[in-house]
Amino acid sequence: MSNELEHEGSSILPVQQTSTEVNTPVSVLPPHVLRRADIDPIAATRAERQVSIMFLLSALFTLLAIVSFIAIPVDQYVRVPGAGVTQASNLAVGFTLGMAILLIGLGAIHWAKKLMPDEEVTDSRHSFSSSKEIRQSVMEEIRLGGQESGFATRKIVRRSLLTALALLPLPAVVLALDFGPTPKNELRSTLWGKGVRLVTDPTGRLLRPEDFQVGSLVSAHPENLHDWEEENHNLNARAKTPILVVRMSPEELRSTQGEGWDYQGIVAFSKVCTHVGCPIALYEHRTHHLLCPCHQSTFDLADSANVVFGPAARRLPQLPISVDSEGYLIAQSDFQEPVGPSFWERG
Repeated sequence: MSNELEHEGSSILPVQQTSTEVNTPVSVLPPHVLRRADIDPIAATRAERQVSIMFLLSALFTLLAIVSFIAIPVDQYVRVPGAGVTQASNLAVGFTLGMAILLIGLGAIHWAKKLMPDEEVTDSRHSFSSSKEIRQSVMEEIRLGGQESGFATRKIVRRSLLTALALLPLPAVVLALDFGPTPKNELRSTLWGKGVRLVTDPTGRLLRPEDFQVGSLVSAHPENLHDWEEENHNLNARAKTPILVVRMSPEELRSTQGEGWDYQGIVAFSKVCTHVGCPIALYEHRTHHLLCPCHQSTFDLADSANVVFGPAARRLPQLPISVDSEGYLIAQSDFQEPVGPSFWERG
């Protein structure tokens, strides 16, 4: 038995030695070759000049982006081979901003390849946790790196880079001017008002209560919508006014958002989801649930359009309706709360 153990023990040693031999480096790095800029001051000066030119060109393209945005009319178009007709302002701003960013990147790469220290070092693996001494050492290395990179001593590189970086955010400020005027109170009111008739969307047919059977759902908008659009030449009102008109049995209608806001079981709610503003039209007749197709917010139309599922945080605003002397469905007033998603000033 002892001979067998000795034999087994002797067979283990070579395995351990083999493992040690595997961890021993078997290759050596080739001799380090200095760059031309490391040994030739003229080459270093030329590289420094090239980097500075790239940074200054970046600053120039940034200014050109601002000039293009201001000077080129928005209704001017150009034909680009392979891309068709495009807006000249967008093309000019995109090209100049792209060149500004590209030149900063190219300048930084050229700086690193030609002027920053080019040393090959090796370091053994160590623990990932750092002591206070190591952290201090790292900060010292960062400080030394700043000195060795030439950022402190090469003034023309430093100044041209800072100039390019300082000007680069300016187009974003200028482009923000294109957002247009603030909406003020426009989000709180729509074209709906007392006596405005409901018409079908998009045919524009006036609606009567007898047009609806129990379970019917119709998309509608104000009768005066088209006149307003022709007068103001925009579609802003169309985004706020669409409604869904639903008829259910009066006994199924558990609650409304105001007294007398329905007419014989006919109710009207905003068609704009209160989550992110998607148009809603998926209606479940048996449950009276209205489902948003974007993120599955679900509203119970039989219970004041309260949220029963999904990310929406507010119910759909209800439009008070009635009938006029000719028997057509009309609005009693505008919505009593803003339609669509929440906004900062909503309160």
